[in-house]
Amino acid sequence: MNIKILDTTLRDGEQTPGVSLTSLEKLRIANKLDEIGVEYIEAGSAITSEGERESIKQITSQNFNAEILSFSRPLTVDIDYCLDCDVDGVNLVVPTSELHIHEKLNITNEKLIDLSNNAVDYCKDHGLIVELSAEDASRSDTDFLKTVYLNAINHGADRICVCDTVGILTPDSSYELYSQLNDLPVPIACHCHNDFGLAVANTLAALKGGASEIHTTINGIGERAGNTSFEECVVSIDRLLPQFSTNVKINEIYDISKLVARSTGVYIQPNKAIVGENAFAHESGIHSDGVIKNSATYEPITPELVGRKRKFILGKHMGTHGLDNKLKELGLNVDEIQLKQICDDIKDLADKGKKITDVDLQVIADNVLEINHEDRIKLDEVTVVSGNKIMPTASVKITIDDDEILNAGVGLGPVDASINALNDLELFKDVNLIEYHVDSITGGTDAFIDVIIKLQQGDKVVSARATESDIIKASVKAYVAGVNRLLRD
Repeated sequence: MNIKILDTTLRDGEQTPGVSLTSLEKLRIANKLDEIGVEYIEAGSAITSEGERESIKQITSQNFNAEILSFSRPLTVDIDYCLDCDVDGVNLVVPTSELHIHEKLNITNEKLIDLSNNAVDYCKDHGLIVELSAEDASRSDTDFLKTVYLNAINHGADRICVCDTVGILTPDSSYELYSQLNDLPVPIACHCHNDFGLAVANTLAALKGGASEIHTTINGIGERAGNTSFEECVVSIDRLLPQFSTNVKINEIYDISKLVARSTGVYIQPNKAIVGENAFAHESGIHSDGVIKNSATYEPITPELVGRKRKFILGKHMGTHGLDNKLKELGLNVDEIQLKQICDDIKDLADKGKKITDVDLQVIADNVLEINHEDRIKLDEVTVVSGNKIMPTASVKITIDDDEILNAGVGLGPVDASINALNDLELFKDVNLIEYHVDSITGGTDAFIDVIIKLQQGDKVVSARATESDIIKASVKAYVAGVNRLLRD
């Protein structure tokens, strides 16, 4: 069975706290939704504001393949605004639980049915497609729910939708509810919320119960804990439910995920399924080795399926197979002894709480392989004297081209004094420290310090870094490393 998708990123998704999309952002997202094969796009809620209506009009003017809908209450004023936006249809939302009918609307069940029927009549009289969504359907009496649906269908509703408004269904109860409704003569849609983290599971169970349409948002954004995740549902249907299919271009899922994240400012948790940055990342040596030999060992799908790339993460859990693969990506070939040394150096840094980056890997590999150079300057020792009444004074012992040199300097602080002791030497002339950045990479008074500097000499600019428990030693090591790089360049 082919499953249709109504994406409500632009309406329910935009109700995420703190999110407000511009007309241009909405148009870009709608364009991408249409491009990747979504059948129905809920472009917004026309009653909301003039700006919202202008956004919807921009989308309806594009002649997309997708059906464009607006959210609407069962009120003539809402429907008129929808008509003014030239939408194809409405997502007509009608509360059906006792709580919503009596406490929120303060009307009777009979009045609710009349309200629903009259709204459907008005929509159909004006040429609109109607999908009638029962709000809080999962907490509604099933017999009454069915009565509302049958009345709406008799008045011309084209589709119906069961809304789990506060996300209280479980996969079992979802399947049971849809099984009780699957004899209705129009397509049934599923609209789930993720309050208990079950939106995707409940949606998949609804399909097995008889639903033929699902409501989703990109990245699962939405009020409270969000809505059913588009990407998780689509890929699950494609790979786990062979009896169902969608028209979505799966290889473009990551692109639209990133587009929505950038537009909304709601960024994706690293371990989120399918689109999270860690979804296809491997650090464990056992996992990396297995994936290199056959990706199916530790990946249920290939990253390329959804427009992603696999990553091997540098850290203390890594093994030599993943490291060797990473080095080859950087164009570095090593023998077994060099590979083990690089691996040990990385693990040593990681044990100190350092997050290992590609820059760190290149520096470590450079040191182990001694690629195309031998450093002219080697730091042997740094000694600093400082106090309340003593100007900070540093003595630095270095080796330049096999000659040991001891020099001293003073400065405003111990780091400044140490750098000044070096700057008196000929090789350090005309070197300018243009950036100096310090990070504490572990906690406590014994924290490891990561120093990153940028040096300039003439028109040459280089960066260097060093990590030590002593900020003075780290600063001097980074400075010496930078000058060595300038000399090589």
